[in-house]
Amino acid sequence: MKEQYDVAILGGGLAGLTLAMQLKKNQPKISIVVLEMRKNACPDSAHKVGESTVELGTYYLREVLGLSDYLDKNQLPKQGLRFYFSPQVKTEIDKRVELGPKDSLPIPSHQIDRGTFENDLISMLSDLGIDICLGARIKDIEFNKEGHYLYYTNQGISKDLRSNWIVDATGRAAFVKRKLGFEKTLDHNINAIWFRVKGEIDVDNWSENMDWREKLKPGFRRLGTVHFMGKGYWVWLIPLASGNTSVGIVADPNYHDFSELNKFDKAMEWLNINEPLCAEKLNPYRDALMDFRVLKHYAHDSGRFYSTDKWGVVGEAGAFLDPFYSPGTDFIALGNTWVTDLILRDFSGEDIASRSIIYERVHATFFQSWVPIYQNQYSLFGNTQVMVVKILWDWGVYWSIPTLLFTNNGFININILRALFTTRNSLGDRLGKLNIRVQKFFQDWASSENNTHINGYIDFFDIPFLKKMHIEMDIKHSEESLIAKCEENLKVLEEMAAEIFRTVSGRIKGTPEDMKINPYEFSFVMSNEELLINAQSEKAIDTRSSISSEMKIMWLEEKLMV
Repeated sequence: MKEQYDVAILGGGLAGLTLAMQLKKNQPKISIVVLEMRKNACPDSAHKVGESTVELGTYYLREVLGLSDYLDKNQLPKQGLRFYFSPQVKTEIDKRVELGPKDSLPIPSHQIDRGTFENDLISMLSDLGIDICLGARIKDIEFNKEGHYLYYTNQGISKDLRSNWIVDATGRAAFVKRKLGFEKTLDHNINAIWFRVKGEIDVDNWSENMDWREKLKPGFRRLGTVHFMGKGYWVWLIPLASGNTSVGIVADPNYHDFSELNKFDKAMEWLNINEPLCAEKLNPYRDALMDFRVLKHYAHDSGRFYSTDKWGVVGEAGAFLDPFYSPGTDFIALGNTWVTDLILRDFSGEDIASRSIIYERVHATFFQSWVPIYQNQYSLFGNTQVMVVKILWDWGVYWSIPTLLFTNNGFININILRALFTTRNSLGDRLGKLNIRVQKFFQDWASSENNTHINGYIDFFDIPFLKKMHIEMDIKHSEESLIAKCEENLKVLEEMAAEIFRTVSGRIKGTPEDMKINPYEFSFVMSNEELLINAQSEKAIDTRSSISSEMKIMWLEEKLMV
């Protein structure tokens, strides 16, 4: 190892390793060292939560880092997110309302064995000429604009080095955040436990109902990220390339006390009560347990992300929200891309002062705009109709703006960022306000209606405008075209929100089926008279037959339990 580097990355997990690769592939001359506390290779049964990628993070791994061949060869394809609702029939999976794709999606994603992947990344980075120091314990950093001094121990020997940039990827240890004092709490108190078992678990085999099983080709359900939904919780099943299976429980302590989950035997008993079929099918794997991990109150924010003083924080060393929808790799992709752009511009002699300020502001705003998707929403997870609509809404938001921007390098294009996020009543501002309004509506709706729904299947590809958003994420645009496309997609989201409000209001409040809706002002607690006044607003949206008809698949018929 050398005594001086252009970049020192603290932490050799997914965030730190992918950052090193992104930097080196974009600038082969840059010198990088990765210091990782772990002394040996990662175990195949991954030591961390987060094996499932979705579209933005997948694009980062496959296209930005160029790992498509590796992922196709060494990791499992992911066949979408798959949800099982209808908690009234927990022992009969074939009767639960199911939401998920019926066929492979055109834009791929993966189930990643984190242990194997991180070991392979270390080997790839070594081949690229990046220094990897395992068994390194960071002791202190002396920050200096002319070059930072880093003090650490390796195999019990005190060492130091100098680096122009320091990027903290130490995960929850968050060394830089703690040293500089910009920790920031987040009001989202959810807990998680997870474990791995040896062997494949296929939910297709959980029912003898051949009509249900033959809806999808054999093995297709197993390759999805499977979610079992109930009030205050969700349970995941994720297959791994090693042939093993990851199982997790994520729960709101307002409904499920952490003390009921924090040991393996307790978790199995909890499953026996809350997801009895899952417990029954997992019971034969008790002796195949590979590991067990817990994480209490996992969500946290960060007061800073990037500095003109040439440091940054990425991955969980910055902010982490929630594993529902598998966004972990997305936030790694975004953070790594912002800090990579700053480092490489600085490396080439460019002044990065204004960019670092803009990137930090956009990062913080983007993270905060995502919080309402999860915050106080676990109470809805047992409400089948509300959750079907919520998930489809959340996917529409995700595909139509942030993922499209990422695949078009929009998050590091100053002109795009200024046009969409920095002006009064910008697209970002409107999208944030609209999403908050819709997420609050879901809570109000759930408190007014929780009918029983069973025996339903929904594939978002059967909804043309959502299918179009998904397929168009990968289309490349000019600056002008990208801005116009985001505006076009926001209009579709406005119409979608208005149709959701209009349909539910008509069903519960008896308001007219063709009532105009201003989605930025609608509230479920409005009286019918107030709603009719709202319908006269200049921004009120009329029914649009295409959106209205395409959304009919979202509305489930109430089913009587026999």
